[in-house]
Amino acid sequence: MGRSFAKGRKSMAFEVAASNLLLLILLILLAHGSESRKMSEKYGNNLELPSNDDEIKDEMSQRVDPSLMIFFTLKDMKVGQKIPIYFPKREPSTSPHLLGRDEAASIPFSSKKLDNLLEFFSLSQGSPQAKAMENTLSLCEIEPIKGETKFCATSLESMLDFARSAFGLESSFGVVTTTFLNKSSATFQNYTILEMPKEILAPKMVACHTMPYPYAVYYCHYQESENKVYKISLGGENGDGVDAVAVCHMDTSHWSRDHASFRVLRIEPGTLPVCHFFPADHLVWVPTPTSS
Repeated sequence: MGRSFAKGRKSMAFEVAASNLLLLILLILLAHGSESRKMSEKYGNNLELPSNDDEIKDEMSQRVDPSLMIFFTLKDMKVGQKIPIYFPKREPSTSPHLLGRDEAASIPFSSKKLDNLLEFFSLSQGSPQAKAMENTLSLCEIEPIKGETKFCATSLESMLDFARSAFGLESSFGVVTTTFLNKSSATFQNYTILEMPKEILAPKMVACHTMPYPYAVYYCHYQESENKVYKISLGGENGDGVDAVAVCHMDTSHWSRDHASFRVLRIEPGTLPVCHFFPADHLVWVPTPTSS
């Protein structure tokens, strides 16, 4: 593996991924609580944002990290409901691709090898990219929470193997993702639910989240607790059209009271299911029905 590989890969992966690490951590560590900034009490359960863009910008810059605005409840899932949502905008052409199994296996993937990896990818100690790599490796190496099975996929083959182990070796499965039909440059705006959300019937799901790294790495996991997967058609104030994927966690009684979703939604653990939207480059694997 030559130095040209390292230089070619490193510039693509960190343009937006490192800046959205908070969002990734929220999606990955749902039951661990959150260290993010506290949510303003102003909006309460009235999820709709002010309509004036300057007011939104001023309010959010002072009180709210917009990347927290991915949560909603089942009672919000109705036609005409407005929900403020943060959708990071990423271009597929600048996103890193999964390596083949042999290529990925040739590169160490361990926090113990971080210094060597930084040298290999020509990254400076203490740089934002180095910190992002360190965070990704740490998240991949922590113990799973109770009832969770997790794996960091560095190749397409390893991701498919993990999904296959979740659903059964003889099961067929497919992937659903959030898709932008058309989009503006706005990452944060009010969205209106345009049609009745459609549940994707799946007894089990595997969520795979992109992680900031010089090449594509996905944090994949599934839990034993009940989850429901939905496709939701959204229209944004700035003209965005989105076929969004959302997951609802039906039992939150074991979640930390400090989790950001409870502050955003102003609810207590175990009182209501907590739902959240998936960014466009995250994947949700679900079993596909077999023909009889």
